[in-house]
Amino acid sequence: MNVRRLIPATAVAGASALALVTLSACSGSEAAGGGKNDGKVDVVASFYPMQYLAEQIGGEHVAVTSLTKPGVEPHDLELKPRQTSELRQADYVLYLKGIQPAVDDAIAQAGVENTVDAATLTRLESHGTGVGHDHGHGHEGEEHAGEEHGAHEGEEHAAEEHGEEGAGADPHVWLDPVKYAEVAKGVGASLAKADPAHAADYRKNTDTLVAKLKALDTRFAEGLKNTGTRTFITTHSAFGYLAERYGLEQEGVAGIDPESEPSPARIKELQAVAKKDKVTTVFFETLASDRTAKTLAGDTGLKTDVLDPLEGITDRSKGDDYIEVMESNLAALQKALGAK
Repeated sequence: MNVRRLIPATAVAGASALALVTLSACSGSEAAGGGKNDGKVDVVASFYPMQYLAEQIGGEHVAVTSLTKPGVEPHDLELKPRQTSELRQADYVLYLKGIQPAVDDAIAQAGVENTVDAATLTRLESHGTGVGHDHGHGHEGEEHAGEEHGAHEGEEHAAEEHGEEGAGADPHVWLDPVKYAEVAKGVGASLAKADPAHAADYRKNTDTLVAKLKALDTRFAEGLKNTGTRTFITTHSAFGYLAERYGLEQEGVAGIDPESEPSPARIKELQAVAKKDKVTTVFFETLASDRTAKTLAGDTGLKTDVLDPLEGITDRSKGDDYIEVMESNLAALQKALGAK
Protein backbone atom coordinates (compact mmCIF):
# COMPACT_ATOMS: atom_id res chain seq x y z
CA MET A 1 0.00 0.00 0.00
CA ASN A 2 1.39 3.34 -0.94
CA VAL A 3 0.67 5.71 1.91
CA ARG A 4 1.01 9.16 0.49
CA ARG A 5 2.35 11.99 2.58
CA LEU A 6 0.41 15.15 3.17
CA ILE A 7 2.00 18.04 1.34
CA PRO A 8 1.98 21.78 1.46
CA ALA A 9 -0.57 23.27 -0.68
CA THR A 10 -2.65 25.37 -2.91
CA ALA A 11 -2.48 26.90 -6.21
CA VAL A 12 -3.52 29.61 -8.52
CA ALA A 13 -6.70 30.88 -10.00
CA GLY A 14 -8.35 28.71 -12.64
CA ALA A 15 -5.88 28.92 -15.47
CA SER A 16 -6.47 26.60 -18.38
CA ALA A 17 -3.97 23.86 -19.03
CA LEU A 18 -3.22 25.28 -22.42
CA ALA A 19 -2.35 28.74 -21.27
CA LEU A 20 0.64 27.45 -19.37
CA VAL A 21 3.93 29.27 -19.58
CA THR A 22 7.00 27.07 -19.81
CA LEU A 23 8.67 26.33 -16.52
CA SER A 24 11.99 28.01 -17.03
CA ALA A 25 13.87 25.88 -14.55
CA CYS A 26 11.87 22.80 -13.68
CA SER A 27 14.41 20.63 -15.44
CA GLY A 28 17.13 21.37 -13.01
CA SER A 29 17.88 24.97 -12.06
CA GLU A 30 16.48 27.29 -9.46
CA ALA A 31 12.75 27.18 -10.22
CA ALA A 32 10.47 27.15 -7.22
CA GLY A 33 10.67 23.70 -5.69
CA GLY A 34 13.34 22.53 -8.14
CA GLY A 35 16.17 22.40 -5.63
CA LYS A 36 14.30 20.48 -2.98
CA ASN A 37 13.27 17.77 -5.45
CA ASP A 38 16.61 17.16 -7.20
CA GLY A 39 15.58 19.08 -10.27
CA LYS A 40 12.20 17.34 -10.64
CA VAL A 41 9.03 19.27 -11.31
CA ASP A 42 7.38 19.92 -7.95
CA VAL A 43 3.75 18.92 -8.54
CA VAL A 44 1.00 19.50 -5.99
CA ALA A 45 -2.23 17.59 -6.56
CA SER A 46 -5.47 18.37 -4.76
CA PHE A 47 -6.56 14.78 -4.05
CA TYR A 48 -6.00 11.21 -5.16
CA PRO A 49 -7.49 11.16 -8.71
CA MET A 50 -5.29 14.14 -9.62
CA GLN A 51 -2.30 12.66 -7.82
CA TYR A 52 -2.63 9.41 -9.79
CA LEU A 53 -2.64 11.26 -13.10
CA ALA A 54 0.41 13.33 -12.17
CA GLU A 55 2.36 10.28 -11.01
CA GLN A 56 1.47 8.12 -13.99
CA ILE A 57 2.15 10.82 -16.57
CA GLY A 58 5.02 12.63 -14.87
CA GLY A 59 6.94 9.49 -14.03
CA GLU A 60 10.53 10.03 -12.94
CA HIS A 61 10.51 13.69 -13.89
CA VAL A 62 8.08 14.84 -11.19
CA ALA A 63 7.83 14.85 -7.42
CA VAL A 64 4.13 14.62 -6.62
CA THR A 65 2.51 15.48 -3.32
CA SER A 66 -1.17 15.59 -2.39
CA LEU A 67 -3.05 18.13 -0.32
CA THR A 68 -5.42 15.43 0.92
CA LYS A 69 -4.02 12.95 3.40
CA PRO A 70 -5.07 9.31 2.92
CA GLY A 71 -8.27 8.64 4.86
CA VAL A 72 -9.44 12.26 4.83
CA GLU A 73 -12.77 12.89 3.12
CA PRO A 74 -11.74 15.34 0.35
CA HIS A 75 -14.96 17.36 0.45
CA ASP A 76 -14.24 18.26 4.09
CA LEU A 77 -10.59 19.23 3.67
CA GLU A 78 -9.49 22.40 5.42
CA LEU A 79 -6.01 23.65 4.58
CA LYS A 80 -3.57 24.68 7.27
CA PRO A 81 -1.80 28.05 6.96
CA ARG A 82 1.50 26.20 6.52
CA GLN A 83 0.07 24.27 3.56
CA THR A 84 -1.25 27.39 1.92
CA SER A 85 2.08 29.12 2.32
CA GLU A 86 4.21 26.25 1.07
CA LEU A 87 1.96 25.53 -1.89
CA ARG A 88 2.98 28.80 -3.46
CA GLN A 89 6.41 27.25 -4.05
CA ALA A 90 5.05 24.52 -6.32
CA ASP A 91 6.06 24.37 -9.98
CA TYR A 92 2.77 22.88 -11.15
CA VAL A 93 -0.61 22.44 -9.50
CA LEU A 94 -3.32 20.00 -10.60
CA TYR A 95 -6.79 20.18 -9.09
CA LEU A 96 -10.45 19.62 -9.94
CA LYS A 97 -12.64 22.61 -9.25
CA GLY A 98 -15.92 21.87 -7.49
CA ILE A 99 -14.77 19.03 -5.24
CA GLN A 100 -12.97 20.88 -2.45
CA PRO A 101 -14.17 24.44 -1.72
CA ALA A 102 -11.25 25.23 0.59
CA VAL A 103 -8.76 24.17 -2.07
CA ASP A 104 -10.56 26.13 -4.76
CA ASP A 105 -10.39 29.28 -2.63
CA ALA A 106 -6.73 28.83 -1.80
CA ILE A 107 -5.83 28.20 -5.44
CA ALA A 108 -7.61 31.36 -6.47
CA GLN A 109 -5.28 33.33 -4.20
CA ALA A 110 -1.99 31.44 -4.35
CA GLY A 111 -0.53 32.80 -7.59
CA VAL A 112 1.19 29.63 -8.85
CA GLU A 113 1.76 30.22 -12.54
CA ASN A 114 1.30 26.68 -13.83
CA THR A 115 -2.07 25.57 -12.49
CA VAL A 116 -4.40 23.16 -14.25
CA ASP A 117 -8.08 22.71 -13.47
CA ALA A 118 -8.99 19.22 -14.68
CA ALA A 119 -12.60 20.34 -15.08
CA THR A 120 -11.50 22.33 -18.14
CA LEU A 121 -10.19 19.23 -19.88
CA THR A 122 -13.48 17.42 -20.46
CA ARG A 123 -17.18 18.23 -20.61
CA LEU A 124 -18.91 18.39 -17.25
CA GLU A 125 -22.56 17.43 -17.02
CA SER A 126 -25.30 17.87 -14.48
CA HIS A 127 -26.61 14.69 -12.92
CA GLY A 128 -28.94 16.41 -10.49
CA THR A 129 -28.68 15.95 -6.75
CA GLY A 130 -29.21 12.23 -6.73
CA VAL A 131 -32.78 12.47 -5.48
CA GLY A 132 -34.27 10.84 -8.50
CA HIS A 133 -33.30 8.66 -11.40
CA ASP A 134 -29.96 9.55 -12.95
CA HIS A 135 -30.82 7.72 -16.11
CA GLY A 136 -28.18 6.13 -18.24
CA HIS A 137 -28.35 7.30 -21.82
CA GLY A 138 -26.73 6.27 -25.03
CA HIS A 139 -23.52 7.99 -25.95
CA GLU A 140 -24.20 9.30 -29.37
CA GLY A 141 -21.18 11.31 -30.38
CA GLU A 142 -19.40 10.70 -27.09
CA GLU A 143 -16.05 10.01 -28.64
CA HIS A 144 -15.36 13.57 -27.47
CA ALA A 145 -12.48 15.80 -28.36
CA GLY A 146 -9.72 13.46 -27.19
CA GLU A 147 -10.77 10.55 -29.39
CA GLU A 148 -11.69 12.79 -32.30
CA HIS A 149 -8.27 14.39 -32.40
CA GLY A 150 -5.98 11.66 -31.10
CA ALA A 151 -3.99 11.32 -27.92
CA HIS A 152 -2.19 14.66 -28.12
CA GLU A 153 -4.28 16.82 -30.38
CA GLY A 154 -7.40 18.83 -29.69
CA GLU A 155 -6.79 19.55 -26.00
CA GLU A 156 -7.03 23.25 -26.74
CA HIS A 157 -10.38 22.68 -28.41
CA ALA A 158 -11.55 20.67 -25.40
CA ALA A 159 -10.50 23.36 -22.96
CA GLU A 160 -12.22 26.09 -24.95
CA GLU A 161 -15.36 24.02 -25.51
CA HIS A 162 -15.76 22.65 -22.02
CA GLY A 163 -13.90 25.01 -19.72
CA GLU A 164 -16.89 27.06 -18.66
CA GLU A 165 -19.38 24.86 -16.88
CA GLY A 166 -22.62 25.94 -15.31
CA ALA A 167 -23.41 25.79 -11.63
CA GLY A 168 -24.41 22.38 -10.40
CA ALA A 169 -22.19 20.41 -12.79
CA ASP A 170 -21.09 17.03 -11.46
CA PRO A 171 -17.29 17.02 -10.94
CA HIS A 172 -16.83 13.24 -10.52
CA VAL A 173 -15.44 12.73 -14.02
CA TRP A 174 -12.68 10.32 -12.96
CA LEU A 175 -15.24 7.55 -12.35
CA ASP A 176 -15.84 7.33 -16.10
CA PRO A 177 -12.67 5.82 -17.64
CA VAL A 178 -13.36 7.56 -20.95
CA LYS A 179 -13.65 11.01 -19.41
CA TYR A 180 -10.69 10.32 -17.15
CA ALA A 181 -8.66 9.49 -20.26
CA GLU A 182 -9.66 12.85 -21.76
CA VAL A 183 -8.38 14.58 -18.64
CA ALA A 184 -5.18 12.51 -18.79
CA LYS A 185 -4.53 13.71 -22.34
CA GLY A 186 -4.91 17.32 -21.25
CA VAL A 187 -2.62 16.84 -18.27
CA GLY A 188 -0.01 15.19 -20.48
CA ALA A 189 -0.13 18.05 -22.95
CA SER A 190 0.17 20.66 -20.20
CA LEU A 191 3.15 18.94 -18.58
CA ALA A 192 4.84 18.69 -21.98
CA LYS A 193 4.41 22.44 -22.45
CA ALA A 194 5.50 23.23 -18.90
CA ASP A 195 8.61 21.06 -19.10
CA PRO A 196 9.50 20.72 -22.80
CA ALA A 197 12.81 19.02 -22.06
CA HIS A 198 10.86 15.90 -21.07
CA ALA A 199 7.88 16.34 -23.40
CA ALA A 200 8.50 13.05 -25.23
CA ASP A 201 8.39 11.09 -21.98
CA TYR A 202 5.18 12.81 -20.88
CA ARG A 203 3.56 11.93 -24.20
CA LYS A 204 4.70 8.34 -23.98
CA ASN A 205 3.43 8.00 -20.41
CA THR A 206 0.12 9.59 -21.39
CA ASP A 207 -0.32 7.08 -24.19
CA THR A 208 0.38 4.22 -21.80
CA LEU A 209 -2.14 5.48 -19.25
CA VAL A 210 -4.81 6.16 -21.88
CA ALA A 211 -4.38 2.59 -23.16
CA LYS A 212 -4.94 1.26 -19.63
CA LEU A 213 -8.08 3.37 -19.28
CA LYS A 214 -9.39 2.25 -22.65
CA ALA A 215 -8.92 -1.39 -21.59
CA LEU A 216 -10.73 -0.64 -18.32
CA ASP A 217 -13.61 0.92 -20.25
CA THR A 218 -13.86 -2.23 -22.36
CA ARG A 219 -14.01 -4.42 -19.26
CA PHE A 220 -16.81 -2.30 -17.80
CA ALA A 221 -18.78 -2.26 -21.05
CA GLU A 222 -18.52 -6.02 -21.49
CA GLY A 223 -19.02 -6.82 -17.81
CA LEU A 224 -22.19 -4.72 -17.48
CA LYS A 225 -23.72 -5.51 -20.86
CA ASN A 226 -26.22 -8.11 -19.60
CA THR A 227 -27.60 -7.67 -16.08
CA GLY A 228 -30.76 -8.56 -14.22
CA THR A 229 -31.36 -4.93 -13.28
CA ARG A 230 -29.87 -1.64 -14.44
CA THR A 231 -30.50 0.25 -11.18
CA PHE A 232 -28.20 0.65 -8.21
CA ILE A 233 -28.63 2.63 -4.98
CA THR A 234 -25.70 4.49 -3.43
CA THR A 235 -25.28 6.79 -0.44
CA HIS A 236 -22.88 8.97 -2.45
CA SER A 237 -24.22 10.19 -5.78
CA ALA A 238 -20.77 10.21 -7.34
CA PHE A 239 -21.45 7.69 -10.08
CA GLY A 240 -23.55 9.67 -12.54
CA TYR A 241 -20.90 9.59 -15.27
CA LEU A 242 -20.26 5.88 -14.77
CA ALA A 243 -23.99 5.13 -14.86
CA GLU A 244 -24.46 7.17 -18.00
CA ARG A 245 -21.47 5.59 -19.72
CA TYR A 246 -22.70 2.03 -19.20
CA GLY A 247 -26.46 2.51 -19.44
CA LEU A 248 -27.21 2.20 -15.71
CA GLU A 249 -29.45 4.16 -13.37
CA GLN A 250 -27.95 5.63 -10.23
CA GLU A 251 -30.33 6.21 -7.34
CA GLY A 252 -28.67 8.43 -4.76
CA VAL A 253 -29.83 8.14 -1.18
CA ALA A 254 -29.26 11.85 -0.63
CA GLY A 255 -27.02 13.72 -3.01
CA ILE A 256 -23.51 14.62 -4.08
CA ASP A 257 -22.48 15.19 -0.44
CA PRO A 258 -21.76 11.73 1.03
CA GLU A 259 -22.77 12.87 4.51
CA SER A 260 -26.21 14.18 3.51
CA GLU A 261 -29.16 12.67 5.34
CA PRO A 262 -32.14 11.51 3.25
CA SER A 263 -35.62 12.74 4.00
CA PRO A 264 -38.34 10.29 5.09
CA ALA A 265 -40.01 10.86 1.73
CA ARG A 266 -36.80 9.91 -0.08
CA ILE A 267 -36.49 6.73 1.99
CA LYS A 268 -40.01 5.71 0.96
CA GLU A 269 -39.24 6.49 -2.65
CA LEU A 270 -36.10 4.34 -2.57
CA GLN A 271 -38.02 1.48 -1.00
CA ALA A 272 -40.46 1.62 -3.89
CA VAL A 273 -37.62 1.82 -6.44
CA ALA A 274 -35.85 -1.15 -4.87
CA LYS A 275 -38.98 -3.27 -5.14
CA LYS A 276 -39.89 -2.16 -8.65
CA ASP A 277 -36.40 -2.45 -10.16
CA LYS A 278 -35.33 -5.55 -8.22
CA VAL A 279 -32.46 -3.79 -6.50
CA THR A 280 -30.44 -6.09 -4.24
CA THR A 281 -27.80 -3.82 -2.73
CA VAL A 282 -27.29 -0.42 -1.12
CA PHE A 283 -23.76 0.82 -1.76
CA PHE A 284 -21.70 2.94 0.62
CA GLU A 285 -18.12 4.25 0.42
CA THR A 286 -14.97 3.71 2.44
CA LEU A 287 -14.38 7.33 3.53
CA ALA A 288 -17.86 8.03 4.94
CA SER A 289 -20.20 6.42 7.45
CA ASP A 290 -22.16 3.35 6.37
CA ARG A 291 -24.94 4.10 8.84
CA THR A 292 -27.44 5.38 6.27
CA ALA A 293 -26.79 2.44 3.93
CA LYS A 294 -27.30 -0.09 6.71
CA THR A 295 -30.47 1.62 7.92
CA LEU A 296 -31.99 1.68 4.44
CA ALA A 297 -30.89 -1.88 3.72
CA GLY A 298 -32.32 -3.09 7.01
CA ASP A 299 -35.68 -1.46 6.30
CA THR A 300 -35.89 -2.98 2.82
CA GLY A 301 -34.20 -6.35 3.30
CA LEU A 302 -31.33 -5.42 1.01
CA LYS A 303 -27.61 -6.13 1.27
CA THR A 304 -24.86 -3.54 1.62
CA ASP A 305 -21.55 -3.36 -0.21
CA VAL A 306 -18.78 -0.89 -1.06
CA LEU A 307 -18.78 1.15 -4.27
CA ASP A 308 -15.67 3.26 -3.94
CA PRO A 309 -15.74 6.81 -5.38
CA LEU A 310 -11.94 6.69 -5.38
CA GLU A 311 -11.44 10.00 -3.62
CA GLY A 312 -8.57 8.49 -1.66
CA ILE A 313 -6.64 5.24 -1.19
CA THR A 314 -6.38 3.79 2.32
CA ASP A 315 -5.69 0.38 3.85
CA ARG A 316 -9.45 -0.23 3.59
CA SER A 317 -9.47 0.29 -0.17
CA LYS A 318 -10.07 -2.79 -2.30
CA GLY A 319 -6.97 -2.20 -4.36
CA ASP A 320 -3.72 -0.26 -4.30
CA ASP A 321 -4.42 2.17 -7.10
CA TYR A 322 -7.07 3.61 -9.41
CA ILE A 323 -7.20 0.65 -11.82
CA GLU A 324 -7.42 -1.99 -9.08
CA VAL A 325 -10.17 -0.18 -7.16
CA MET A 326 -12.17 0.43 -10.34
CA GLU A 327 -11.94 -3.29 -11.12
CA SER A 328 -13.25 -3.97 -7.60
CA ASN A 329 -16.13 -1.56 -8.30
CA LEU A 330 -16.91 -3.44 -11.48
CA ALA A 331 -17.05 -6.74 -9.60
CA ALA A 332 -19.35 -5.21 -6.97
CA LEU A 333 -21.69 -3.83 -9.63
CA GLN A 334 -21.76 -7.12 -11.50
CA LYS A 335 -22.73 -8.94 -8.32
CA ALA A 336 -25.37 -6.40 -7.27
CA LEU A 337 -26.91 -6.06 -10.73
CA GLY A 338 -26.96 -9.76 -11.47
CA ALA A 339 -24.57 -9.71 -14.41
CA LYS A 340 -24.93 -12.71 -16.69
